[in-house]
Amino acid sequence: MGKSKKRSARGLYVLLLLAVLLLLGAGVMLLLRQTQPAPAPLPVVETAPPSIPAVTTAAAETTAAAVTTAAADTADTTAAPVLPPGSVTGLRLSFYHAVMYLGDPGIMPVVFLEPEDAADKRERWESSDPSVAAVDESGKITAVSEGRCIIRCSSVSNPSAAAEVIVTVEPVPEMRTTPAMSTPSSTTHTVTVDETRKDISVIGGITYVQGVMIVNKTYPLPESYNPGGLIPEAAEAFSEMREAASAEGIYLFSHSDFRSHWSQAAIYSNYVYRDGIDGADRYSARAGYSEHQTGMVIDVNWPGEAFNGTAEADWLEQNCWKYGYIIRYPRDKEDSTGYKYESWHIRYVGREWAREITESGLSMEEYFNVPSVYPAA
Repeated sequence: MGKSKKRSARGLYVLLLLAVLLLLGAGVMLLLRQTQPAPAPLPVVETAPPSIPAVTTAAAETTAAAVTTAAADTADTTAAPVLPPGSVTGLRLSFYHAVMYLGDPGIMPVVFLEPEDAADKRERWESSDPSVAAVDESGKITAVSEGRCIIRCSSVSNPSAAAEVIVTVEPVPEMRTTPAMSTPSSTTHTVTVDETRKDISVIGGITYVQGVMIVNKTYPLPESYNPGGLIPEAAEAFSEMREAASAEGIYLFSHSDFRSHWSQAAIYSNYVYRDGIDGADRYSARAGYSEHQTGMVIDVNWPGEAFNGTAEADWLEQNCWKYGYIIRYPRDKEDSTGYKYESWHIRYVGREWAREITESGLSMEEYFNVPSVYPAA
């Protein structure tokens, strides 16, 4: 019995010892676990995009080159052609509409080339219907039969530089009359050289701009044109003007008015003999290009520089427009009219046009935007 109690106590001690050892072991394990470093985070690996193979880059370059070449080819087909040096770049005519009568002398548009100093000035003339109107290599148009056709002028060096005249051929009228004097319309404007001049017409060889007959170094009259003297409207208006001037102590008279083609030819020839062609061309018109042949012009009192600055000249400049006349060759307008200042030379255009042109301060050529240069020989 005594031995049995001793064994029981010893077993209890052993159990307690084991429990203590287990607790100590657990504590040690816990302590070791807390003192160990935390595991390092796994590295993040970024995946790069797949590289483009070299073959793809080369293909792109080839495609880009092909597109560039195609674009260049397209541009080549639309670009303006390269013209040889000295070529014509533009071409205009003195008129674009003409009514011709069978049997009348031929008419010839004046050609204006751009640039004026082009090396190759050759022209090509063609008729859309030579059975109606024919044209020779110099541009002279001849009526053949009734109808309408187009005469085309183009540059040999640059065929795209071209202009056309619409020609209507009619039978000879029973009585030829000068169209009634026109008046300015509310839509009248000074046209630019870039516009096709539909307001310029040649009827029976006579040129009209907005219904006003114009004669200068570019626009001639037919040799046969002969009204026989001052036209009635011009004569009546000058008579009224003389009376008005006389009431103010100014004496006006006609020194020279109508001249035929042949009279002008003789006068011009004498001036050329005296002053040469260049000198005569500044103050006298060649036969066929003289306004005196219109029957609408008067040289008042004394046709010479001695008349400039006189009381009569001053009165004319201030008042002639009231009676339908203009100073045809004003001061400082020789570049446009082709003639130096002539205070004595008045032209009848009708009261409305005279007022419009005078108030504008322009010469007749500037107002209607027309040239006055002789055709090249």
